[in-house]
Amino acid sequence: MIGGKSRRILITGGNAGIGLALAKRFAGRHQLLLSGRKPHEDVAELIPAGSAYIVADQSQPETSASALVDGIREQGWDGLDNAVLNAGVGFAPKSGIDTTEAIRQTLDVNLAAAVAQAQALYPFLEKSRGTLTLVGSVAHKGSATIPAYAASKAGLYGLARALRSEWGAQVTVQIVHPGPTKTDMHDKAGYDPGRMRALFLSVDDVAKMMASAIAGRRSPVTTSWVRFLNGGSFTGRGL
Repeated sequence: MIGGKSRRILITGGNAGIGLALAKRFAGRHQLLLSGRKPHEDVAELIPAGSAYIVADQSQPETSASALVDGIREQGWDGLDNAVLNAGVGFAPKSGIDTTEAIRQTLDVNLAAAVAQAQALYPFLEKSRGTLTLVGSVAHKGSATIPAYAASKAGLYGLARALRSEWGAQVTVQIVHPGPTKTDMHDKAGYDPGRMRALFLSVDDVAKMMASAIAGRRSPVTTSWVRFLNGGSFTGRGL
């Protein structure tokens, strides 16, 4: 915890995978507002007790941004210490060629929503001198099996660089690139990593490294099995 202070933290995609693991790490010490596509009744037993939850459909960038702003105001927050834009989707077409619908959904959820949300959240972050964390992927360097996903994450990397320049010292902007992680995202994407799955990091380990990166406001940061084998970021402190 930075300075022993409870922080106001927003996590998109906070009802599953890395986002949920991160929320569990912060629960009990910080005020949490989580968002997801599913209704609250479907995730109530999954999210940490005491966490607020709102529905924000990332495939609708503008309305999702408005939903986040409304959720912050409903909490009575006049500022935001951390915004972790984590929600994402991906497809791994067997042909290597995404359908037009899949491309549009991937870019809307992973990139367009992040652009809209970042701009909408700026006033809250600026007031608290907060940190915007964009969750990218090691795939941002390119991946033949998930071309649209890789492109969307490359776009996030560019967005982080642009916002750091635009916002200056008013708001810290960072991007964290998780490596292969043991979540159900690969199954949902239609990709079978085969024996490589054994090398994937647990979602809790990735969340631990991300928490350390967020606390240190470092950027860019890669959390992958390579770093894990070399000691990773596990010695760093979390929020």
